[in-house]
Amino acid sequence: MIKRIAAYLACLTLLLGCLCTHAKTIKFSNLTWETREGFGGAGANNWASKNVWVDPNGWLHLKVTHVNGKWYCAEIFTTTKLGFGQYWFYTIGRVDNLDPNVVLGLFNYPTTDVGPDGTNEIDIEFSKWASTNPTDSNISYTVWPAILTPNKTVLGSSIKLNGDYSTHGFVWEKDKVFYQSGLGHYEDYRYPIFNWLFSLPDSNERIPQKPLPIHINLWLVGGKSPTNHQEVELVIKQFCYESIDKKRSNCKNRFSV
Repeated sequence: MIKRIAAYLACLTLLLGCLCTHAKTIKFSNLTWETREGFGGAGANNWASKNVWVDPNGWLHLKVTHVNGKWYCAEIFTTTKLGFGQYWFYTIGRVDNLDPNVVLGLFNYPTTDVGPDGTNEIDIEFSKWASTNPTDSNISYTVWPAILTPNKTVLGSSIKLNGDYSTHGFVWEKDKVFYQSGLGHYEDYRYPIFNWLFSLPDSNERIPQKPLPIHINLWLVGGKSPTNHQEVELVIKQFCYESIDKKRSNCKNRFSV
């Protein structure tokens, strides 16, 4: 009996340990997202589920925290895959003025059945990539190919916001990707600050062709602390998707603020 009790307690301890470290799911913008937990890329970082939450307004918060001498980052990704269509991210915070070691990523990323790392991504990233040069880019648009052979294609720029609200996104089609960024929260990008149309003759290889989960993350370049040693918090007010045939959308009303 004592052995059975001991075995039961051991199993219970193991189960509780698994539950404590298991990533949680959250609801945001009418979609289910899974949070990141543990250690790994991007940037060789620690990831903590508690660094992601949705407030009473339905807005998503992501935070980089410093706990017991370690830095912890934040990431979520959709449990469903989204395909060709329009993607909008309504951000709150000075994404143009992040610490040089901080990165905000808005992107899709392949599951193992779609392709390996280094393929099948459409990225919007805000970062100086550890540079302290004020003229260097602070935003980059990147298209990763559908297969490993072609190189990724990147366009960077230095943007300047006039406040905390900005909108960023892309239209993804089988033969092109059109990126846009604008001031305020407007689905039509009526105050544009940066855009890029990517299209090449070999688009079937250069552009992802299969549905992918959407990821949102806030992390540190190379796992290094922010240069100012301060924690970082940003807000995504809403993420919206509309399929290319307009038959599927997670947002009934998009913002005009």
